[in-house]
Amino acid sequence: MRRCILHVDMDAFFAAVEQRDHPEWRGKPVIVGAPPDQRGVVSTCSYEARVFGVRSAMPSREAYRRCPHGIFVRCDMARYAEASRRVFDIFERFSPVIEPVSIDEAFIDVTGSRLLFGEGPRIAEQIRAAIRAEVELTASVGVAHNKFLAKLASEQAKPDGLFVMPEARDDVVRWLGERKVGTLWGVGNVTRETLERHGLRLVKDVQNADLKTLTRILGESMATHLHALAFGEDSREVETETIEKSLSREYTFPQDCRDRERVREVLKELADEVGRRVRAHGRYATVGRLKLRWADFRTITRQAPFETAVCDDFALRAMALRLFDAERLVQPVRLIGFGVSGFTDERRDQLSLFDDASAVREKHERLCRTVDELRERLGDTALQRLSASEGPPEKSG
Repeated sequence: MRRCILHVDMDAFFAAVEQRDHPEWRGKPVIVGAPPDQRGVVSTCSYEARVFGVRSAMPSREAYRRCPHGIFVRCDMARYAEASRRVFDIFERFSPVIEPVSIDEAFIDVTGSRLLFGEGPRIAEQIRAAIRAEVELTASVGVAHNKFLAKLASEQAKPDGLFVMPEARDDVVRWLGERKVGTLWGVGNVTRETLERHGLRLVKDVQNADLKTLTRILGESMATHLHALAFGEDSREVETETIEKSLSREYTFPQDCRDRERVREVLKELADEVGRRVRAHGRYATVGRLKLRWADFRTITRQAPFETAVCDDFALRAMALRLFDAERLVQPVRLIGFGVSGFTDERRDQLSLFDDASAVREKHERLCRTVDELRERLGDTALQRLSASEGPPEKSG
């Protein structure tokens, strides 16, 4: 049975949630991200704002220059996450084979679902209708026999549409041929410029190129990869368990910060947020990483291994501060970040005959997980860490 894969992409997701929850903003340019009077970027924006040239990752001040009448809104991840959960619940009605790409995007393999729900386009329409009726948002869906083509199809469908990729190989090759080479996965600006210097501007130019020529230009691995994609070939499966290789959080100061203690306090908060995410993934980290960006935009990173795999805030905070305290503030700080990597599914402590380090770590983990549960029930602001303490509270009876 030939595979049938859907790529579902929510339309201007964060901005759409804001317009849903604020009916008076519907039909108006909504820009989600940093305020225009502060340093930061646009996270996403409504289609009404895109008409004025506003786009994701654009500095908010530039977005304001292009669209001064836009409605600027800070991100509300709790509401976006709740909408995402409801959308993914709908996906699960039609197939268990779901690969989340982001909070608002997923691949769904419906090959085995067609006897129950109909062919791919029919399933796609049912999903779109359910999202519209139950979550009051719109989604664009691409239908194809592999992930690469499904992704291109959903882009073709935007906004609020459905696009079904042709079944016949000749039709797929013809359709792809008219696209620019940047359409092919893996072609960034550098590769695109390299291809264009050799006269390969459209996908059909890659289709017509000799594989040896492509290899000479790009190297064997990339040449083989792009040649296959140019003919619509992609054998990758929909992966139901996509594991992040790293987790990190960053903060950009509204004004470059010279106060070392202020930077340390922000770093503690970032370490705590990373800890919550690591525990939510049910994982342990083995490497900590600090990121510092100075006022002149120069950026440095420092990393070190943990003594054992960890997931508690105390160990993460201690690592973050150790890396930071080893650095001299040569300039005011523009951005501070902390992240972890080298994940494992379990903590393996080295046996010690002289201390109870393992027991202490277990207590720290239990405490952190308890705090996570309380925050889940009571909200993020219900519990606050005392800034004067970087460790657990003393026992009191």
